[in-house]
Amino acid sequence: MKPISLFLLLAAIFNVQAQTQAPAPASPQPGQILVTGTVVDEASKAAVLTRLSELYGFDRVVDQVAVGAVSVPANWNAHVQKLLTPNLKLITRGQLSIDGSSVSLRGEVANEMQRQQIASEIATSLNPTYTVNNGLRVAAVDQGVLDTALDKRIIEFDSGQASITPHGLAILDEMAAAMQKLKGRKVEVIGHTDNTGLRASNVSLSQARAEAVRSYLASKGIAPDSVLTSGQGPDRPVASNATVDGRARNRRIEFRIAQ
Repeated sequence: MKPISLFLLLAAIFNVQAQTQAPAPASPQPGQILVTGTVVDEASKAAVLTRLSELYGFDRVVDQVAVGAVSVPANWNAHVQKLLTPNLKLITRGQLSIDGSSVSLRGEVANEMQRQQIASEIATSLNPTYTVNNGLRVAAVDQGVLDTALDKRIIEFDSGQASITPHGLAILDEMAAAMQKLKGRKVEVIGHTDNTGLRASNVSLSQARAEAVRSYLASKGIAPDSVLTSGQGPDRPVASNATVDGRARNRRIEFRIAQ
């Protein structure tokens, strides 16, 4: 099923707001985009509604946006436009909330690749003064088994190496137990780095780390041919590389049900 068809079957809410809350929105009908909140002027309102109409169609956008005396960051309109991209159409039962410089995204996507793609797009389009809470989740039950086992933790490696730390091995023990439940499913192990250093070196390191994870999982009884590996280097960040915390979050191993 194409994402646009899936989207039209389900209601999606995009709550675009500034610093002042508007009245509680009505429930949207299936296929509608309900836009609520308060913005600083008519130009801001028109820009949001025009962009959403371009994405979803004029007849599907329900306008409940008010104009009022609210405070917004510099260039707020431009940053909002960066968030209203075609990738939003991959989300069902979704809610995008933009409250000043705080961005929150909720909803379901078809697979982990889409979740990472949307998170990466948001992280690279905004400046470091914005905070992003990515609450997207994968609808598939099997992917949920992996996500729950990893629980947003980072598998640690020795600095600049493909050797896994004891803390990382302890997490992989839990991942192996979870993967035992996914009988007949292939899992892709994907290595990621921050953008420090040469891209080619980071890609090689991320691939080596993914392969190290596969080797360890094999020692725990996971068939090597059921685990695919790839190294994405710095190309798919989930946070800004401009901060220490952001770079740490980007240095990660991702587990995804192979499609």
